Amino acid sequence: MRFDVITLFPELFEPFFKSGITRRAFESGQVEVRLWNPRDHAEGNYRRVDDRPFGGGPGMVMMAEPLWQCLQSIRADRDEPNGAQAPVVLFSPIGERLNHAGVASWGASVGAVLVCGRYEGIDQRFIDACVDRQISLGDFVLSGGEIAAIALLDAVARLQPGVLGDEGSHQQDSFNPALDGLLDSPHHTRPEVWQGPQGAVAVPEVLLGGHHERIARYRREQSLALTARARPDLLSVARRDGLLSEKDETFLRGQKLL
Repeated sequence: MRFDVITLFPELFEPFFKSGITRRAFESGQVEVRLWNPRDHAEGNYRRVDDRPFGGGPGMVMMAEPLWQCLQSIRADRDEPNGAQAPVVLFSPIGERLNHAGVASWGASVGAVLVCGRYEGIDQRFIDACVDRQISLGDFVLSGGEIAAIALLDAVARLQPGVLGDEGSHQQDSFNPALDGLLDSPHHTRPEVWQGPQGAVAVPEVLLGGHHERIARYRREQSLALTARARPDLLSVARRDGLLSEKDETFLRGQKLL
């Protein structure tokens, strides 16, 4: 798959492509990313890409024309057949909330053109004419769309075969259908007893016994309990969709988490 990123700050992406385990996806070409600076498509000596908003107000607005010319170069470079062009995605506070299902969908797609806004925003005329979808990371505002683009690319990259090393790793992620959309259970590693700030704390004994069925049940119950406390909305969805077993329901009632 291929993602083309329109950004005024391509240098923000370079360390991300070379760091961490997800770099495998970019080095192998499983997730191809090309960076495009709209300033390269602006006119004049100063390559201006923004101007003051009509009607007054603070800040600057990204101009439609440099973005349009940049997009045209991307389309030509992708050489896509008519009717099969990759969608144009804008990161915006008004967009749909990105979730695991959305990431999985992008991870199995041909990719997209990602538009990273800056300043007070983008000329609405470009949005109306060119943007197919808008995506938000949550109810807060970033100084630009680059962090959101990196978040999407990272989430997509880790879903690609061979990237995480252990093929089952992402199956145990929070929000994954393999966990019925619940939160992942807590994890522990060596030492068996940690001398922390509150004294000695041991790893739960069930995790040390090697009984796979008991371990699986313990982790399921921990996942249920954590989701009930931190994200009861996810638990409600799992119950609505019939994903909780009678054992699950009994555990939740016994823990007074219903």
